[in-house]
Amino acid sequence: MDCLPQAQDDARIVMLIDDEPAQGRLITAIAARDGWRTIVAPDAETAIAMLGTREGMQLSAILLDQWVPGDDACALIAELKSRRPALPILMLTTSASPLLAVEAMRAGASDYLVKPVSPDRLMEALRTVTMRASPRDELAPLTEKMSATLDFDAMIGTAPSFRTALAQAAKAARGHGHVLIEGESGTGKEMLMRAMHGASPRAKDPLRIISLASIPAGSIDSVLFGHEPGSFPGAFDRQIGAFQHCDGGTLILDEVDRLTPAMQQRLAEALGSGIIRPVGASYGFRVDVRLLVTSNIGLDRMVAAGKFDAALAAKLGATRIVLPPLRDRSGDIPALTRHFLARIGEQPGLNHLSVSDSALALLAAYDWPGNVRQLQSVLFRAAVYCEGNSLTADSFPQLSEMLGEQGSVTAASTHEGVGIMLYTPDGNLRPLEEIEADVIRLAIGHYRGRMTEVARRLGIGRSTLYRKLSDLGIDNAA
Repeated sequence: MDCLPQAQDDARIVMLIDDEPAQGRLITAIAARDGWRTIVAPDAETAIAMLGTREGMQLSAILLDQWVPGDDACALIAELKSRRPALPILMLTTSASPLLAVEAMRAGASDYLVKPVSPDRLMEALRTVTMRASPRDELAPLTEKMSATLDFDAMIGTAPSFRTALAQAAKAARGHGHVLIEGESGTGKEMLMRAMHGASPRAKDPLRIISLASIPAGSIDSVLFGHEPGSFPGAFDRQIGAFQHCDGGTLILDEVDRLTPAMQQRLAEALGSGIIRPVGASYGFRVDVRLLVTSNIGLDRMVAAGKFDAALAAKLGATRIVLPPLRDRSGDIPALTRHFLARIGEQPGLNHLSVSDSALALLAAYDWPGNVRQLQSVLFRAAVYCEGNSLTADSFPQLSEMLGEQGSVTAASTHEGVGIMLYTPDGNLRPLEEIEADVIRLAIGHYRGRMTEVARRLGIGRSTLYRKLSDLGIDNAA
């Protein structure tokens, strides 16, 4: 009899600042599934007063609706942070504009979520902000990110494994067969699928994206295939499934490895016959749908372990593309960084920033478990808090602290390997004369003073090379 009150006392507490009763009930129910207890404040004044109550002193996080009455949301965030600096705050908003995110984060918000918020996205954000040491943890992926450019030109990278994946995807995009894209979370699988759809013969036909991780297992059948009225408790109306909506077009299934064994078999049968049967229906109908699916786990390994239907894996994986993790293509980090900074600089409220070599070396030293998505989030956070015109190693204090001497060693070895510093510590380009002198020194050292070979590799004559040595004040024994 004593265990229930104790369990409630031990529950993590989140304060929701919102005056909409319906949203309050929804978030309370979602949070309760993950062991959270929710207290609701309808306005700013009540929220500030509740901080001093017994429950308020035990808060683990705050959810703040952008439209909270009685105060400007960003001003309220700043007020809450001044009273409880270590308490993470998440902004709920109906706007996908990065400007609000920038203002909220500068005021002290840890993250922002665009409504309507799926249960999985909400709980992931709460878990993330409460597990990290600092509410401004620069390495934590943001829940919401900038919208992706949907073409192959936006897929940045020169690593052979990455270019091979892009070539496979570009070729497969022109066909009609199902495609499986495998890779760790954050490697860009969804972006690649969108690019494939945009380059496919079905580009103007229906497209639907289903995140299987965000749908309760018991609802996936209905979401994919639809259902008839009365087919299960609560099924009052007929629902059209995603397959029927996408007839003639493309259906993207994200994280197909999440399907239950029963759903795997049902999907395999549907793909084999081409006939879709809604839940509770005595009829079926034929559809023409192309599937693009992703998996964070290799399906071959899942099949071997008896965790995935072999017939379904064979149907989905006729064309299989594997996106490499960022740690396996660290040479792409400088290009990705500059690409992201260019896009971040186009967002309202943010500036166009350069990046120093010291910052690039630091970024290259990290192994990025969250891959490209994490890199983008880190750069976005750094840009939000940057007061100058350039990101330097000092813009990533947590990363510097985490890597410690490893980061310094990697930075040094990176610079030694490249041999040329393009940027000054403040992020500005070095003078062309200095860069040219470094290139010549590097070439002389690389070709061991063989000046004919140096001149040939630099694409200039020997006399021109010697003139440059004199003009630049370089000893030819450099």
